[in-house]
Amino acid sequence: MSKKNNETVVIRADMTKTQWTIREMKKYKVAYLMVAPFFILFFMFTVVPVVLSFLLGFTTFNMLEWPKWVFMDNYIRLFLDDEIFLLAIKNTLVFAAVTGPGSYLLSLFFAWFINELRPKVRAFVTLLFYAPSISGSVYLIWTVVFSGDQYGFANAWLTKLGLINKPILWFQNEKYIVPLIIAVALWTSLGTSFLTLIAGFQVVDRSLYEAGAVDGVKNRWQELWFITLPYMRPQLLLSAILAITGAFGFGGVITALVGFPSPNYCAWTIMHHLEDYGWSRFEMGYASAIATLLFLMMIGANLLVNKLLRKVGT
Repeated sequence: MSKKNNETVVIRADMTKTQWTIREMKKYKVAYLMVAPFFILFFMFTVVPVVLSFLLGFTTFNMLEWPKWVFMDNYIRLFLDDEIFLLAIKNTLVFAAVTGPGSYLLSLFFAWFINELRPKVRAFVTLLFYAPSISGSVYLIWTVVFSGDQYGFANAWLTKLGLINKPILWFQNEKYIVPLIIAVALWTSLGTSFLTLIAGFQVVDRSLYEAGAVDGVKNRWQELWFITLPYMRPQLLLSAILAITGAFGFGGVITALVGFPSPNYCAWTIMHHLEDYGWSRFEMGYASAIATLLFLMMIGANLLVNKLLRKVGT
């Protein structure tokens, strides 16, 4: 007999664990049959590509010839002979360190703020904040506002105020590219993670607040820290994973605004390096090594965030 998830599981003495597992699978075969389509698709299009990418990282492969085993040569080349990759790591970590926590905290704050509104107002404001993340014209808005000629709104306003004498090339000047990209990334970050947190606030048991008041919870901040956030840990974790994934993989924002590559590689990220070697040069072995390192960085960040979230409300 053993306990798992607060449920008692009985394994007969004359049965091995494998036999017991097979018996349970037969018992719940309908449930397994319902899950099978998703599991097959997930295995084929997620697990298998990840494993193949990991293996190809130890080969040289141009998609025309059979892969040749080179062991650690790709990784040695990345760290010892690829200065652009080291620059990409630095840029990616900077962007992730700012946009990851920034977008997560913004999502949490606005979700909490919207949850305090009346239901009808809440629905409208939620759509208002969520719209930039699904709008196809979001980059067009920023390129119009920060256009490099005198017709750009930012240049026109600054010229009218007498702050500049000639138009600023916002998305061609290294001085302005990174701050603008971070601003756009934060503005478009209120996506799925934002909706997840709003849903989390909606499912909190209201009776817990009454119990908390009896136990000494005195204000809304204490309610948030000791009751609300601990109760919605699953939503917090999912939102954090989505924020981290978006922070490490938001190269599309940069490409749409400043082109590929960015001026002097000032906004070159690991995603750009992966795209360059994978889909421009077709060095799939080298690109797979880059993808593996990016995957490990995401896993490490997720483990760190998971560890930090366990302390919420403790």
